[in-house]
Amino acid sequence: MIVSHKHRFIFLKTSKTAGTSIEIALSRFCDKGDIITAVSDEDEEIRTELGGQPSSIYPTSKLVYNPRDWYRYLINGKQKQQYYNHISARKLKRRLPKQVWDNYYRFCVVRNPWDRVLSQYHWRYRSIVEDERPSLDDFLDSRHVRSLIRKGYKLYSIGRDVQVHKICRFEYLKQDLGQVGQQLGLQADIELPGAKSGYRKDRRHYREVLNDRQSQRIAELFKEEISLMGYSF
Repeated sequence: MIVSHKHRFIFLKTSKTAGTSIEIALSRFCDKGDIITAVSDEDEEIRTELGGQPSSIYPTSKLVYNPRDWYRYLINGKQKQQYYNHISARKLKRRLPKQVWDNYYRFCVVRNPWDRVLSQYHWRYRSIVEDERPSLDDFLDSRHVRSLIRKGYKLYSIGRDVQVHKICRFEYLKQDLGQVGQQLGLQADIELPGAKSGYRKDRRHYREVLNDRQSQRIAELFKEEISLMGYSF
């Protein structure tokens, strides 16, 4: 997630939509006072090599910790963050000054749910040999697919109200990011570095992979986003 005070924009980061690459690209236009949440060490190295503004961590006061926060801190050493990678619009709206949320240009990226689910499947099991991976049927009933909803439609909307001014499509990403750049008055193109790419070895179209039952299951799970964006199998 990025909040740029310099260019007055908020980028809400959905998952499996080239979000890390977009963050790295956008950080090249940011200043030191902007809010840039952390990514992996490997991706931070890419950001540094490309001249992007580095990320920071934004720990909250321990006075607001709940029992789960304390457990994570005491057992795993994880501090609760005020701003973090896949923060939702609902939480970010509460934590930013009202004038920032109301007046900055907000945007995110979405992706065809059938393709996005397959991308998540290959990413989640990238370190497991193909013959030993869970089946797609089991995967569709797992928390990993439900997380795509939480880090998708439910991330950039509050209830049924979409909270962004622009929804970019993964399928037309270069074109849509070009429109964002024009809207923001950026002096250069938003060039993506291709972070986290190359994990999906099976490049077949999702229609060649998913059977009718799997396709219908995805349609049911992502019905709000499919209706909003007009996606079809």
